Amino acid sequence: MYKQSLYKILKDHIKPKVVNRMNRYKKWEYGYNKEHDVIIISKNGTIGDIYEIQNLKIALPKANNVHKFETNKWEYTQYPKELKKIKSVFDWEQYPVDFKEKWYDYIDNEFNKREQGFWFYNKGLATYLTGTHYMYLQWSKIDVGQPDFREANRLFYIFWEACKADVRSYGLCYLKNRRSGFSFMASGEVVNLATISSDSRYGILSKSGPDAKKMFTDKVVPISVNYPFFFKPIQDGMDRPKTELAYRVPATKYTRKKLEGNQALRELDGLDTTIDWKNTGDNSYDGEKLKLLVHDESGKWERPTNILNNWRVTKTCLRLGSRIIGKCMMGSTSNSLDKGGDNFKKLYNDSDVTQRNANGQTRSGLYSLFIPMEWNYEGYIDSYGIPVFDTPAKKVSGPQGEIIDLGVIEYWDNEVEGLKQDQDALNEFYRQFPRTTKHAFRDESKESLFNLTKIYEQIDFNEDLRNSINITQGSFSWKNGVIDSEVIFVPNRNGRFLVTWVPKLEMQNNIIVKNGKKYPLNESLGAFGCDPYDISGTVDKRGSKGSLHGLTKFSMSDTPPNHFFLEYIARPQTAEIFFEDVLMACVFYGMPILAENNKPRLLYHFKRRGYRGFSMNRPDRKRNKLSITERELGGIPNSSEDIKQAHAAAIESYIEDFVGLKDSGYGDMYFQKTLEDWAKFNINNRTKHDASISSGLALMACNKHRYTPSAPISRGAVELGIKKYDNRGTTSKIIS
Repeated sequence: MYKQSLYKILKDHIKPKVVNRMNRYKKWEYGYNKEHDVIIISKNGTIGDIYEIQNLKIALPKANNVHKFETNKWEYTQYPKELKKIKSVFDWEQYPVDFKEKWYDYIDNEFNKREQGFWFYNKGLATYLTGTHYMYLQWSKIDVGQPDFREANRLFYIFWEACKADVRSYGLCYLKNRRSGFSFMASGEVVNLATISSDSRYGILSKSGPDAKKMFTDKVVPISVNYPFFFKPIQDGMDRPKTELAYRVPATKYTRKKLEGNQALRELDGLDTTIDWKNTGDNSYDGEKLKLLVHDESGKWERPTNILNNWRVTKTCLRLGSRIIGKCMMGSTSNSLDKGGDNFKKLYNDSDVTQRNANGQTRSGLYSLFIPMEWNYEGYIDSYGIPVFDTPAKKVSGPQGEIIDLGVIEYWDNEVEGLKQDQDALNEFYRQFPRTTKHAFRDESKESLFNLTKIYEQIDFNEDLRNSINITQGSFSWKNGVIDSEVIFVPNRNGRFLVTWVPKLEMQNNIIVKNGKKYPLNESLGAFGCDPYDISGTVDKRGSKGSLHGLTKFSMSDTPPNHFFLEYIARPQTAEIFFEDVLMACVFYGMPILAENNKPRLLYHFKRRGYRGFSMNRPDRKRNKLSITERELGGIPNSSEDIKQAHAAAIESYIEDFVGLKDSGYGDMYFQKTLEDWAKFNINNRTKHDASISSGLALMACNKHRYTPSAPISRGAVELGIKKYDNRGTTSKIIS
């Protein structure tokens, strides 16, 4: 059974006494509350449930005046016929006072719902809609008429309201599935905000200029046209413009006056607010001040356009100095990485709310949100707007009364199964309808050096088993703090090591000392590969990471054969901590290590501590052919073209034999970071692929016999002592 993990309700995040006291006096203020680390989206001074959506804590208003529709679910409320024929405020002014007084309460209530949101019972549960969501459901006309209520969209709007309320946020970076309704929701928000803002500018960008124009003409303008008169400001120009929607008094009407009973004449007022679109480019909207920027299809910006460059420019349009005055609503599925997806992926990752600078902002300034496809896939949402995750025991009705007899998870699995023979088609399906962020950023297979089909088969298998795979995170340390004694492994959620297997107790710390040097005794079981680094700090404080992998060999002992049992990809505060981590892992397992020697400080660390016997020599040369440094330290260079080719071939061979779906089932390579690094590996630019380097070296270390040079074989004539005869004629003659 599917278990939702999209959000959770935090109990007692704020002490109940504090909540009740502040609610009594309606003291809760809209915006970010630093004391309690919560974003309050309530506008009436009270708070109720606190949602956590992708690590963002959001306080909703306290439930009040919960409306119950007859069907016990959301219903669109018909616009009164008496008001429907009123097209503008000018028409409204012509009606008698008693008529207008009849509808004042109705209009005021609609404005209150727009501002404070709306509570209703959905399947017996009190459910909150933000004001923006209410405007979308009740007053926004989309291609199918009125939008359906969906729980996924409710959570989206709650998250978006938090982005608007938080003074630290520039807005939203939304990773979505296809046909989720984002374009219409963003269009509805543009119109909603523009019609209540004065002296403001609203902009639209998409993957191309024509796409932005289409969003403007086919979505934004119709929503504006169909607003009721009491939400519709005075508009300049055509009713259905092609380039700009202007909420201002037309120049021809500046002299127009209106008469209110016997009162004096007065000039008309307009908002002076506009909505427009721009062609796609790095400098779109450069130098302009925006209240809201809609970024549609931002994961599909192909070269030469670059979403990262554009965002760096347009970000300045949303602030005055350090003060954020506008927001960005960005949403998209992702193209393949080489077609703009890589830039969007970076922007999404840089929007992680758990990674903030000293000013409380993410690297991008945006807040990332991902809603898996099973939450918002058309045809698998019931009449209450709740996703039908699992195949129901009884038939379920959809919003239009259609029957749903299959769960969306089973449907998705069936689609995936049918595409497994076409990896590129499968990857495209994953990107369009992702269940994880890894699905969303799946790359095409044709550019990969290795077999992406097998790699992704393994990745998907691991994700399905993510709760049961026996991976332990932890740390190694010297027993009782005594250096060069015994090493112990301690499970630790903050540890830098991931481990799937440890040897039996009697095989741990299995080393021998000869002539004052220490040697490993478990070389028959496996070996390590390492891509080290030398410098503790870097200018950008990021740099490449140290990487270590452990791999078993085929042996007669009780050891899983050809199994990657350890992954370490980290950059501790000092290089010395990294060196000691690697040393302790080698001692604990009693296995040798093959490390790149172009950064020799790790190998010097081993030698200085008496562990030169753990450092393997390069397997492709005899000892008498090694350089002086290689004889001193061991290790293998990374500059040789032969080594590069042998290294890549080792990984390729392992993937073909032990990764992905095999006749006997799936492989047991459980380290996702390494698999993902293999998928992106570029033999001509290896510096970014620390995990691939160290895992490939582990493979070469365990199969060193394949690379051992052999003596040249001399081939000459060999005399076997057998005579040759000429059998022509009647008598055989010996051929001399």
